[in-house]
Amino acid sequence: MKKLLIKNGQIKTMTGREFTGSLLIEGTKITALGETLDVHSLSDVVVIDAMGCLVLPGFIDAHCHVGIGEEIYRWEGEDFNEMTDPVTPDMRAIDGINPEDEGFRDARLGGITAVFTGPGSANVIGGTGVVMKTAGKIVDKMIVRDPAGLKIAFGENPKMVYGEQKKMPMTRMGTAALLRQALVDAQTYKDKLEQGQTDSDKLPERDLGLEILVKVINREIPLRAHAHRADDIMTAIRIAQEFKVDLVLEHCTEGHKIAKDLAEFGYPAVVGPLLTNRAKVELKDKSFKTPGVLAKAGVKVAIMTDHSVT
Repeated sequence: MKKLLIKNGQIKTMTGREFTGSLLIEGTKITALGETLDVHSLSDVVVIDAMGCLVLPGFIDAHCHVGIGEEIYRWEGEDFNEMTDPVTPDMRAIDGINPEDEGFRDARLGGITAVFTGPGSANVIGGTGVVMKTAGKIVDKMIVRDPAGLKIAFGENPKMVYGEQKKMPMTRMGTAALLRQALVDAQTYKDKLEQGQTDSDKLPERDLGLEILVKVINREIPLRAHAHRADDIMTAIRIAQEFKVDLVLEHCTEGHKIAKDLAEFGYPAVVGPLLTNRAKVELKDKSFKTPGVLAKAGVKVAIMTDHSVT
């Protein structure tokens, strides 16, 4: 097994501890950590002197599309928006991820060792995303959690995609209505499954999309809501409150406008991307201050790259 010793580095741990010391990696795991390590008994150790350097835990990109929205390619590697129906909860990111996407290599070079990656925001309900490592050759072996959330989207994207097709949703009202109906259908499906436990004749025909939505109703996975404008953020919260489901706010571009209110509801926010232009109207009030304003108000905040959209 390969062994790597990083010594004399300024180490910062996940618990906030900070000290000058060393860490030992054997294979893919950190096996020892401390101000002094006795490694004289070990053989075949590669040593890196990190004097003057920070040694940090791997970063986690809390929202991206790596592997499913590939680099280099055009339509050939764009597998994160199934734009044939606005409600596609049965789409699974794991079935579209290419572990050989160059984006994984770029992520590792940037210190990102794990990501949440999944469907895009063309659909009202886009499908399930996964948490996975950025190193590996087989997706199934890279997975940390699957499913890790169900992508939903508010605002400009769904109404643009389907409005051009003269299909619902053409408005924000239509987006909310489709989502609410899907959750109502899931509640009904759940009831029928429970009835079928005692009477097999009442078991409903299997529905892959409703199976995923039942996981949301049961609070096994959260809704991960694409929302930029403050009113779209509040629509996501209103629906989550109505159906008593878990919610993660993604982008949350205008979150700084309603930070105190968001803190009261207690839903976490994944903010960003920040290093982009204001490419559409709902990004007009984007600010680098948003993460800090939200955190100061008491919102649990993470940062995203949104790769490869950005």
